[in-house]
Amino acid sequence: MTTEEQDILSDFGNRLRKLRIEKGFSQEKFADLTQLDRTYVSGLERGKRNPSYLILLKIAKSLNISVKDLF
Repeated sequence: MTTEEQDILSDFGNRLRKLRIEKGFSQEKFADLTQLDRTYVSGLERGKRNPSYLILLKIAKSLNISVKDLF
């Protein structure tokens, strides 16, 4: 993975964490809402996971936002 790609994932993770906290969700609660494992959510927030479009849709739906608002 290039540095640029890693920066993109890191930026996404920071944005996801911010949105999750703004909604008042713990990682555990958010994982339940999105039907994802808590460790996967943690990996996303740390920029260690590259989510598919379907995962992005689940995340956006759980946060009640559009996918574009994740970026």
